[in-house]
Amino acid sequence: MRAEAIFRPVGVLALWTMVVLVVTAIRRVGAVRAGRIKRGAFRLGEGPEVPPDVSIPNRNLMNLLEVPVLFYVVCICLYVTHLTRPGLLWLAWTYVALRVAHSLIHLTTNNVMHRLTLFGLSNVVLVTIWIRFLVRVA
Repeated sequence: MRAEAIFRPVGVLALWTMVVLVVTAIRRVGAVRAGRIKRGAFRLGEGPEVPPDVSIPNRNLMNLLEVPVLFYVVCICLYVTHLTRPGLLWLAWTYVALRVAHSLIHLTTNNVMHRLTLFGLSNVVLVTIWIRFLVRVA
């Protein structure tokens, strides 16, 4: 296995984040054009007048720019230290799959319990990746 393989799940999560960015923009622009909200509603982020179908994609985008930063960092660390292994690569793909599934639920049904379960599992996977990395470099 090539160490560069760790960048495949990294790339997929980065591209997914860009997809959610586009969805956020489409929903915002569409709501303003339809006259559902005023353009100024986004001046300081999102005001209370922004409907959920417009604010949820933005909230999901923020989710994809918060904890996943730790995923990107550990993947770079794995590559730089030549510690990418099949088990860690599998965990990286699992993390990405859980985050994409979390987003899909957030952007569609928004079932909080399903979303929370996937979010929690993804964090367990991320902690596992970090622990396995730290044990190997210690």
